[in-house]
Amino acid sequence: MPKDLIIVESPAKVKTISKFLGKDYIVDASVGHVRDLPTRDLGVDEENNFAPQYEIIKGKEDVVKRLKAAAKKAGTVYLAPDPDREGEAIAWHVAELLKPVNSNIRRIQFNEITARAVKEALENAQDLDKNLFDSQQARRILDRLVGYKISPILWKNVKRGISAGRVQSVALKILVEREKERRAFRADEYWPFKVLLEGANPPPFWLELYKLSAKTVKPGVNHISNQTEAESLQEALESGEFIVDSVQEKQRKRNPLPPYITSTLQQDANRRMGYSAKRTMSIAQRLYEGVELGTRGTTALITYMRTDSVRIAKDAQDAAKELIFEKFGSDYYPSKTRNFKTKGSAQDAHEAVRPVDVSITPDDVKAFLPSEQHKLYRLIWQRFLSSQMAAATFWDTVVQVHAPKTIWRAKGERMLFPGFLAAQDKGSSENDTELPKLAEGEVLKLNELKKEQKFTQPPARFSEASLVKTLEELGIGRPSTYAAIISTLLDREYACQEEKRFVPTELGFTVSDQLSEHFQALMDVTFTAQMEGLLDDVASGKKDWADLLKNFGDDFYPTLEKARTEMARSQQETDIKCENCGKPMTIKFGKTGEFLGCTGFPACRTIKNFIRDEQGTIQIVEREKPEETGVKCEKCGRPMAIKQSKRGEFLGCTGYPDCKSIVNFERDEDGKIKVVETEKPKVVGTCPDCGGELLLKKARTGSRFIACSNYPDCTHATPFSTGVPCPQEGCDGELVEKSSRRGKIFYSCSTYPKCDYAVWNWPINEPCPKCEHPILTRKTTKDKGEHIACPQKGCGYIKGAEDES
Repeated sequence: MPKDLIIVESPAKVKTISKFLGKDYIVDASVGHVRDLPTRDLGVDEENNFAPQYEIIKGKEDVVKRLKAAAKKAGTVYLAPDPDREGEAIAWHVAELLKPVNSNIRRIQFNEITARAVKEALENAQDLDKNLFDSQQARRILDRLVGYKISPILWKNVKRGISAGRVQSVALKILVEREKERRAFRADEYWPFKVLLEGANPPPFWLELYKLSAKTVKPGVNHISNQTEAESLQEALESGEFIVDSVQEKQRKRNPLPPYITSTLQQDANRRMGYSAKRTMSIAQRLYEGVELGTRGTTALITYMRTDSVRIAKDAQDAAKELIFEKFGSDYYPSKTRNFKTKGSAQDAHEAVRPVDVSITPDDVKAFLPSEQHKLYRLIWQRFLSSQMAAATFWDTVVQVHAPKTIWRAKGERMLFPGFLAAQDKGSSENDTELPKLAEGEVLKLNELKKEQKFTQPPARFSEASLVKTLEELGIGRPSTYAAIISTLLDREYACQEEKRFVPTELGFTVSDQLSEHFQALMDVTFTAQMEGLLDDVASGKKDWADLLKNFGDDFYPTLEKARTEMARSQQETDIKCENCGKPMTIKFGKTGEFLGCTGFPACRTIKNFIRDEQGTIQIVEREKPEETGVKCEKCGRPMAIKQSKRGEFLGCTGYPDCKSIVNFERDEDGKIKVVETEKPKVVGTCPDCGGELLLKKARTGSRFIACSNYPDCTHATPFSTGVPCPQEGCDGELVEKSSRRGKIFYSCSTYPKCDYAVWNWPINEPCPKCEHPILTRKTTKDKGEHIACPQKGCGYIKGAEDES
């Protein structure tokens, strides 16, 4: 009898699931998506109901081949990628590729990777959800249309290589609008007051100014606005009386928060541990897929982490109740089980983020987990357990005191019962702020008066936590996209982070302003949120995905044509004059960032670096005087100067551009500059163009190449070849040595961009004995040292380098 095949998306899940399934199943991984729209074409037939033209992703041919072979031998194929839109899309594309060899395909979903959950999913296998797939497909095509159609307009008018995104552009606009508010902000002076008063019963206590002339005092509202007013009030208070107006005491209950959803997990991880949204989701993914826990083996610790629901399964609530009774006692459990209401706009497809087994405490797993995994699991475990516990109770005291022209207020708090705070290590009374026993009409003694000059602050820049919260509140994006939105803004250099706060760059400002002017609907927050709602309607079967795209196109295409003709090249002229010719300087964008360039270019090539102050005013950054190197150019005799490139410092001739001589250098113990002589190139052949010698050279980035000895008269040059044929099916290229922008060596196909196959490690022309991938690689790691490994994802084949003949 043939075995059944279960296909998950991650190799890590293969190990976890294989542990508790019997021998009747084979578990394999698709390693993420296997099909997508082409990378170099639009891949959408706009004239034919936006029909997508999918192709197998480069590098996934061997994965597809392996899955097809396994499916051909299998009885039933169960597709088990993640239970969301992306997971459904992965399952759909895998199914389309496997149907020719096995049409007995079923979809299974589980919210947690446990034996019970997987077996229940197998018993309740379903057909693929076409509506959910169509929703993802519509989102993918929308994003492709926006990116492919608008980006070239930005290349022409702003900077080549940048991109526009349907959701990322709206998120960028939020950052830009906040920065504009900050620049327009003007600070107001104010003087906060506080007094230390003492009654008949100790101790003395501090009160803050609450009202001035019967109106509430706040920074920017009815505040004391200058030193004269402050000194006048101080004089009146020091000569007046402070009398107790009222003492209000009451018991207050504080209920626990619901368990985490994706956005609140990202926010808390950022606030408490400083983790980015991307890092949080990466750690959570590992906890969800399974980690090694000693004798427990590979164990999944949390439920699926991409969710907008606070719903909790009954068996999880029962397990929490049992642990609360055991660990804290019956008083710590509420009179009835807590259930939380999910927002009406939520998809509610999955449970909240919670521990799979709440009886596995953070202390139980601490010895087995890296610090970041332990911290995040602890956060999730505490939040879930406390969500099922009794309320904390406090005794609150509010005292109001009147004095000349003013009313003062103090608040006291005493914990009566910790309740759910006991699960969060906050169950002690250390933070109690008790007030002394006071009586109405009691005259209090003024022990000390404090006043200080302050200024109102501009609206705070967004942190990752506050940006995710804002995106969620506005309905922009979905739980699975928040981390990607933020990463894109940083990767595209539309924003940077200063003190963990987002600051839009000059490029970000320009792109946002251009898009806001020419694509108003696309950049409208309400429109973007409505589009998310329409995509949800497609997922629920209420709307056809092609109709959604057609309706979008009815406004998008005319707007696009208008922008192509009306969007002008970005020329942000400043009031700064060129020091050489007197013409205005304008903001321009280069490979290394923004700079000021003369509008008289190319006749005048003056450029300046700049920064902006808090009000957005441009400040010129003067270049430091070049350091005297004492080194003369070998070619022209002029002094050599230290210059900077993206890859580091070097010595360049001051006669540039007439003389382009450059050399590497180092410093001795006294800091003196010493030229590093380059190794004499090895002769490796004869130049086919001019008959000169072919030399093996090394670029500043570290990669080797072959060039003619008669350069620059002969410019013949080729990358250094490893002699290993490209393993990509149907490709006749070979792997050559190259280096990344950051100087890291890699090996890619000589026919690039026709073929984009690449590996990081030295290739060996020998097939993998495990998965039959055409090549192996030689690599070195800290734990394994030098060894031979298969570069194919999901294979895992390794052997010692000493075994290689």
